Amino acid sequence: MGGAVRDQQQQLHPCDSLLLELNVIWDEVGEPDTVRDKTLLELEQECLDVYRRKVDQANRCRAQLRQSIAEAEAELAGICSAIGEPPVHVRQSNQKLHGLREELNAIIPYLEEMRTKKVERWSQFVHVLEEIKKISSEIRPSDFVPFKTPVDQSDLSLRKFEELTKELESLQKEKRERLKQVMDHLNTLHSLCEVLGIDFKQTVHEVHPSLDEAEGSKNLSNTTIERLALAVDRLREIKIQRMQKLQDFASTMLELWNLMDTPIEEQQMFQNVTCNIAASEHEITEPNTLSIDFLSYVEAEVLRLEQLKGSKMKDLVLKKKSELEEHRRRAHLIGEEGYSDEFNIEAIESGAIDPALVLEQIEAHIATVKDEAFSRKDILEKVERFLNACEEEAWLEDYNKDDNRYNAGKGAHLTLKRAEKARILVNKIPGMVDVLTTKIIAWENERGKEFTYDGVCLFTDTSFLNGVCFSFFLEVYS
Repeated sequence: MGGAVRDQQQQLHPCDSLLLELNVIWDEVGEPDTVRDKTLLELEQECLDVYRRKVDQANRCRAQLRQSIAEAEAELAGICSAIGEPPVHVRQSNQKLHGLREELNAIIPYLEEMRTKKVERWSQFVHVLEEIKKISSEIRPSDFVPFKTPVDQSDLSLRKFEELTKELESLQKEKRERLKQVMDHLNTLHSLCEVLGIDFKQTVHEVHPSLDEAEGSKNLSNTTIERLALAVDRLREIKIQRMQKLQDFASTMLELWNLMDTPIEEQQMFQNVTCNIAASEHEITEPNTLSIDFLSYVEAEVLRLEQLKGSKMKDLVLKKKSELEEHRRRAHLIGEEGYSDEFNIEAIESGAIDPALVLEQIEAHIATVKDEAFSRKDILEKVERFLNACEEEAWLEDYNKDDNRYNAGKGAHLTLKRAEKARILVNKIPGMVDVLTTKIIAWENERGKEFTYDGVCLFTDTSFLNGVCFSFFLEVYS
């Protein structure tokens, strides 16, 4: 019988087989029906509980798959919308899908691809945004509020990226223009600091600490540019003031050199000073040319020359007086001095007259004589030619009186040639007199005084000219 039961069990469902085996056992044991019924009810309830758990588990799995599909589709749609690409509809594009798992597995590749695109696009956005942040902090630090990378990634479209790129390009252009301004100011400041002997790094550090750094970005704000421009203007004003001071020293130095006949070798020591006497502000570029130390050095030399001038004042007055007399001699103004009392050496030595004032008066007289000489130049040249003609006329008269003038002898041909030239020149005397007389009359009318030659009036003093020359003057003047 046991074999028959086993065969029957093999033909039944596992649960029915186990139930049959349980009944056999109960029969052998003599289990009461109430106990059997209770046990069967318990077994049935346990089976229902297992089925319910499995159903609940399957239901949750289905819900999760549906939720994952919805989330994947939503994320896919969101990414497509964010990066500006058309939406992807996996269900519509694939009608042969069976079950939720296949549907989810079909969406995943598209989703991964779009996620990669979004990450790449976001990296581009981050790079541009960081550049915008960096440049904004450099050129507009007062208005700039540090910002973190935006977390809103809902708009990563190419249109938005182009807007940010254009904004970045605009900021880059503005940065280039500001950097050029800053570098121009820095170059100008460097040149000015070199000329003035001022510490360049300290100067720019006072404007902004970032400017004296060789590496790293520089502050390019409006405030920095304005402060740089003010620093340039301030140093340029200092340069102009010092340049004028140096040129004043140079002028004084040249005057003292000329006054005291300073040797060229000594003057060459300060050639870099005198060469800038007429230079404009932009032409003075040599380092330390206008430094305080160099100006003090030049000033000390000027003071030394001034002291030397004071010790040599008497010699200077005599020298200038001789120079004045030489100018008067060349202009044939001898006999019109009238200034001996002004330049009295005894008065200078006694301290009754300021030697510097005397030098100024002599310089004024020299300037007047130079002006007078210039106005007399043409007449003096004609007087010299006239006097030369008179000398030749006198020589010719003596020659004509010589009975041996035609005798052949050594140099006779040269004397004959001179006689021929003298006759030609003497024949020009009337014309010379006419021209000279006209010039002198015009000069006297213009100046309102007589024209004198070494104190002699040409038309009234017969001691000035001799013979026929003076007769020509009398004839024309009368």
